[in-house]
Amino acid sequence: MNEPARFQSLADAVDFLYQRLDGALHVGAPLGLGKPHRLLNALYERAERDTQRPLHLYTALSLDPPGAGKGLEGRFIGPFAQRHFGEDFPRLRYVQALKRNTLPAHIEIEEFYLQSGALLNAVAAQRRYASLNYTHVARALADRGVNAIVQKVAADPTGGTRLSLSCNTDLTFDAVDAIVARGLPRPLLIAEIDPHLPWLGGSATVEDTFFDAIVSPPGPHPKLFGLPRQPVSDADYAIGFYASTLVRDGGTLQIGIGTLADALCHALALRHTDNTAYLRVIEALGVKVAPVGGASGDVDLRRGNNTKATVAPLGPFSVGLFGCSEMINEGFRRLVEVGVIKRKVVDDLDLMRRLHEGQASAEHLQRLERDGEFLQGGFYLGSPDFYDWLRAMPEEQQRGISMRRISEVNELYGGNETLERLQRRDARFFNSCMMATALGAAVSDTLDDGRVVSGVGGQYNFVAMAHALPDARSVLMLRATRESGGEVRSNVVWNYAQTTIPRHLRDIYITEYGIADLRGKTDEDCIEAMAGIAGDPFRASLLRQAMERGKMPRSMLNVAGQNTAEALSAKLAAFRAEGVLPDYPLGSDFTEVEQRLVKALGWLKANTATRGAKLRTVMQALFSSASEDREALQRMGLERPSNLGERIEARLVSLGLRSSAMG
Repeated sequence: MNEPARFQSLADAVDFLYQRLDGALHVGAPLGLGKPHRLLNALYERAERDTQRPLHLYTALSLDPPGAGKGLEGRFIGPFAQRHFGEDFPRLRYVQALKRNTLPAHIEIEEFYLQSGALLNAVAAQRRYASLNYTHVARALADRGVNAIVQKVAADPTGGTRLSLSCNTDLTFDAVDAIVARGLPRPLLIAEIDPHLPWLGGSATVEDTFFDAIVSPPGPHPKLFGLPRQPVSDADYAIGFYASTLVRDGGTLQIGIGTLADALCHALALRHTDNTAYLRVIEALGVKVAPVGGASGDVDLRRGNNTKATVAPLGPFSVGLFGCSEMINEGFRRLVEVGVIKRKVVDDLDLMRRLHEGQASAEHLQRLERDGEFLQGGFYLGSPDFYDWLRAMPEEQQRGISMRRISEVNELYGGNETLERLQRRDARFFNSCMMATALGAAVSDTLDDGRVVSGVGGQYNFVAMAHALPDARSVLMLRATRESGGEVRSNVVWNYAQTTIPRHLRDIYITEYGIADLRGKTDEDCIEAMAGIAGDPFRASLLRQAMERGKMPRSMLNVAGQNTAEALSAKLAAFRAEGVLPDYPLGSDFTEVEQRLVKALGWLKANTATRGAKLRTVMQALFSSASEDREALQRMGLERPSNLGERIEARLVSLGLRSSAMG
């Protein structure tokens, strides 16, 4: 390969791209963190001016910091966003145009995964969303004739010539191979070096000649996009602890992102580091653990009216888990730190087979310890603390983390299937969904009117893999209810217009009220199990609909239980008070004052969802005294309100602070 062209100017790099390509630009860019924001903004600005050269951008998860907004939300988010993301964070210009519905006609943005809920009203984004399994994206890029790929990379800290794709090895290699295999020219590859991007070696690295051009923009360099860590609710914790009972020591773990995953990782860490406290929590949740015999040590879990589910032995992790997940995130960091993620694998079929059969020699074990990997992923995304952890990781430990192609992580086929089956033993694939039907279908990405909230991503890949691997399970987690317009609605529904995971792939669902094991079950059994984990106000209605359609006998209409938020909070209150279940189990990006304000603003949001509730809350605030939490009022800029509007806002914040502090 030829030496790459090198630039410091972003405009010069864009000129290079325009000069090397003829006609329309079909540009691919990684999802999430690996997207070179400044280079893409320079490309977009050029494309806006040059209307004779259409630009088609293919990407996903275009991260955009929250806007300041108005009112109390703006007072809170404005200063936080400025501190957390930095004043100079380069917002993607095409995302702003999408949100304003002002994208020029000759520019097209196509994404296969959207930032959750951010583009529901963006007409062009909704029209050009591509519903694709993660592992099918490379093929789709070849179908579209992608002729350029731009990517953020890390430079070798030792001064060598290699570059690290670091946060995004997921699609670049697969896409280049798919395009070339189609008989198309190798796409033009342009790298933007970001000195803040952590260096990850091994399979994440390439020689600089892999790229056709490398741009190193001068400083100051913006911060990496950091995901703000959110507080974990009682419902989240219940779901996470139920999920943790399904994980076997010596197994394989995949997790998604969000507070449900945070709760699961906290539960697994607690199970390992303070098993007594862990068992107290699951006992409070109604998990009755009793041996059922056999060498496996399995136990039965029975909770309320729910069906039986087999769970793993619930002691600390001796062998540990192997992490194999499309996304490496904050939760994996915690599990590595406490020694839960530690089971190593190597890409050696003979050695893995010997390990499986218990015939590995001392030499084999030494090689496993020296060369083995305990965590494999396709991309990473997290908080600033997470990025610091990657940067500071000792080289010996960093060798245990391998960034891979998504085709290697998210499926068994096309590589060494026999090897991967041995590596991914007792796999548990945990993902989230928005809703689930009584017959076992999952709704994870699209509303009933067809608007896309996020995307399929790799969810189908892991569900399918759970059915293909022996002793593997797919676990979809969801909250039993949600609030919408001041009304509580069930997330366990009879039917829904859109489906992400079809009912014939049903496996395990978890809500804050228990576990529903649906694999291989009849429709009647599935409905009974799903009703068992629905919220109390909706269980009878769900069963009545099943009865009316001939799926259930009338005798099942008599349901009893305590599937209510109040009952759940009562069960967990003591653990909250003891600090066993902290609001931010994986750390917080908010100051202590901001953490109090998050609770207060959450309380206000819940109590102003309808016109009547809003009026009652405002009246209560007006006749209440000012808060003694002067730090919180100062942080909101309301310590000295100067007009009627600010005085009302100050009283509302004061009411929220007092009410949320009382629980």
